[in-house]
Amino acid sequence: MNAYQPDPRTTPTVDAKRLWAGGAATAVVAALAAVVGLLLVRDVFDVPVITPATGIGTSQAANLAGHAVVAALIATALLHVLMLTTPRATSFFGWIGVLATLAATLLPFAADATSASRICSAAIYFVVGIAIVTLLTGVAGSARTS
Repeated sequence: MNAYQPDPRTTPTVDAKRLWAGGAATAVVAALAAVVGLLLVRDVFDVPVITPATGIGTSQAANLAGHAVVAALIATALLHVLMLTTPRATSFFGWIGVLATLAATLLPFAADATSASRICSAAIYFVVGIAIVTLLTGVAGSARTS
């Protein structure tokens, strides 16, 4: 007896070049959103921004931008795996992305800082996370080939 062979027309396929090009563009947007948020909060509102303890780069802007890029690329890898293995991948990705965004948004509230600093830092992380989730969800639709 032959092993079950799935119908190739129903096997999900992903245009990896399109997905990762969209992931790279998302990483650029996320980095820019982080830097703009930092400049707005720190330089316009004169509120200190809480940044991750693990440093990427030598400045606060490079640190935030670097973490945003890493987050976007990890999210792209997760989306790629989900698209290859999971039914309704974008629904699962959306939930995972929103919950991860909420977790990152809550991190500043664990720091010893002023309320303004906590709220403004959380707002930056929230905007970056939502940008990543929404952009990659859109990219997923264009990268699906069947």
